[in-house]
Amino acid sequence: MNNKAQLIHDIETLLNSYGDGAPTHINPDLLSFMDEETLKSIIGSLLKQKENVVESNLEWMEQFKKYD
Repeated sequence: MNNKAQLIHDIETLLNSYGDGAPTHINPDLLSFMDEETLKSIIGSLLKQKENVVESNLEWMEQFKKYD
């Protein structure tokens, strides 16, 4: 698998890691026109979004913590 194909696969894997429905399948032809830096930027954005979701969930769950 070439580097661009691996990056596209990584994007698909990140999208599927949310586990909130049917799996996402990306047609590689749709992203093949993008250069590697753009694909890496998409991956970075997805990771940041995932990080924000985790932080938001932690803040929400904190309200249910019981302190003695």
